[in-house]
Amino acid sequence: QVELVESGGGSVQAGGSLGLSCAVASTNTPSSYCMAWFRQAPGMEREGIARIYPGTGTTKYADSVKGRFTISQDNAKNTLSLQMNGLKSEDTAMYYCAAGSFNSCYSFRDFGYWGQGTQVTVSS
Repeated sequence: QVELVESGGGSVQAGGSLGLSCAVASTNTPSSYCMAWFRQAPGMEREGIARIYPGTGTTKYADSVKGRFTISQDNAKNTLSLQMNGLKSEDTAMYYCAAGSFNSCYSFRDFGYWGQGTQVTVSS
């Protein structure tokens, strides 16, 4: 069982930066999970934007955020983070933290655990 709680959302102007955090609580070792960030804008499908492999820390990004967003994990603090720079109005969405098995890291599929989400609004 994994519990995920996001924080750090808010409103920012275009070009600005924002950092999101996800507190991870698990009966297993949190660092054994593939961790990811997803987002969903109104009327749009949920989009996987960043994921980090357990153990190696290898990261993968969607083209829409590559070069602007950075995912990281602090295993000592059981925290997943997403640093967002160069924000655009199209980044406006609800952002979700998710956890899955190692195989989930091969794509943005089959993540079984989700946080409640945190809203990010970017004004132009």
